[in-house]
Amino acid sequence: MHKIVLPPSAVLELTYRCNHRCVFCSCPWEAPNSEYPKGKEMDFGAWRKTIDILYRQGIQSFSISGGEALLKDCMPEIVEYIYAEGLKRRRETPIVLISNGLAMKDEYLRLFKKCNVHLSMSLPGYKTFKEHTGVDNADGVLGWFEKAKTIGLRTTVNVTVTRKNYHELFETISMGLLSGATSVLLNRFLPGGRGLSYADDLLLTPEQVNGMFGTAEEILSLSKRYGNVGTEVAYCAIKQPEKYKRLRVGYQCAAAKGFFVIDPSGNVRTCNHSPHIVGHIFSDPMVTDVDYWNLFAKSEYKPTMCSGCKMISKCDCGCREVANILHGNPKENDTSLCIG
Repeated sequence: MHKIVLPPSAVLELTYRCNHRCVFCSCPWEAPNSEYPKGKEMDFGAWRKTIDILYRQGIQSFSISGGEALLKDCMPEIVEYIYAEGLKRRRETPIVLISNGLAMKDEYLRLFKKCNVHLSMSLPGYKTFKEHTGVDNADGVLGWFEKAKTIGLRTTVNVTVTRKNYHELFETISMGLLSGATSVLLNRFLPGGRGLSYADDLLLTPEQVNGMFGTAEEILSLSKRYGNVGTEVAYCAIKQPEKYKRLRVGYQCAAAKGFFVIDPSGNVRTCNHSPHIVGHIFSDPMVTDVDYWNLFAKSEYKPTMCSGCKMISKCDCGCREVANILHGNPKENDTSLCIG
């Protein structure tokens, strides 16, 4: 692979299209004045070829997203192909599908159950759902969690926390779990994509970042469930990190190490937040911008201000891609955490 080794997991962004207008959206093609090259979306034949390549390169798990993955007409065929090809290799390949739930159907739930898909649906607040997404469908999402539970489908309630929904976080997470979600994925708002236009209204304070972790830990303890934080935070930004027993808080970036991304037209990126294209799935080699890839793959992106910290080997000092988006360099400070 010409100096690079692919991570074990691939994120497949099936489409640029979405039926929500989330103010926190980090898709790079939704950024104000975006120059992201939205090419022709790949059809099922191209995605099948992509999946074949990824399996040959040792990919062990897949996440499916968008845009909104359910809007891709060949989404069911893609899910079935990943599952069937995994069985040919004598294993069930883990598949996660991320959706806002608006286009969900009973037949999709049955497909996901058949193919052992883990469904993650977004619930960015209950009372503030429409304010965040432009669509009034919070009850619809909760209804699909209930239906998924009846057929034994594993689900995650995905909560992006902003300054606007922070006040109802306890209720939001609780409603997701009470409706049938089996786990929680918690994300602090990250500037990027469309969210760049709303950052001043959505960014959490350091106290709110700690507060959202504490709230999630409390609910998970009461419900005897577990959850994860979707994006890394700086260790120094967290008060009493040792108290989190059911909420897994990460301090190191997984981009180009744990996962990488294929966009709807086949472009390769290190991370779903990143606007930086490093190659194409059908190119040889697949990754042509090896220098940028290696910044993430080899963790060569830590800011100078953190060089003397005793935790530097275990902490990536916040989100490196946010640092790049905000300051033009992954080695700059993640100022979205307000720590420097």
